[in-house]
Amino acid sequence: MSLSKYVSQTKTIPHNEQVVFDYLSNFENISAYFNTGLIDKIAQHVPQVKITDFQSDRDSCKLNITGFGVAEIRIINREPFKTIKVESSGGIPLKFTFWIQLLPVDSFTTKIRLTLHAELNMMIKMMIGNKLEQGVNQLAETLSKLPYK
Repeated sequence: MSLSKYVSQTKTIPHNEQVVFDYLSNFENISAYFNTGLIDKIAQHVPQVKITDFQSDRDSCKLNITGFGVAEIRIINREPFKTIKVESSGGIPLKFTFWIQLLPVDSFTTKIRLTLHAELNMMIKMMIGNKLEQGVNQLAETLSKLPYK
């Protein structure tokens, strides 16, 4: 197993870093978005993966992924208005840590970048490495378009 690193493109969000941080550092906010159609979109793109039993609280999200079991991600560190560190746990065979990094541009704009560190063996890396890179970029794009309040 080796540690693989994937860094998203930098995206811009038209809100200040405090609003973005407060929204993203509470998984209850993301659950509303996840439950309003994201599960259906995932099923359309990857029909062999079925996601059920999605639950979240402020610090964690749990979901059941067909064929893998219960997956959980948990916020393990918050550096106010700068960084949110998230780690995987649960039944999925992929262990990862990712960081949401925020950088203020001005009082109404924030840049966001995601960094993913995943423990992958060489065969898994060859199979899903490109998909992880695409996924990190797609997640950054999605986070840049959330309805921040």
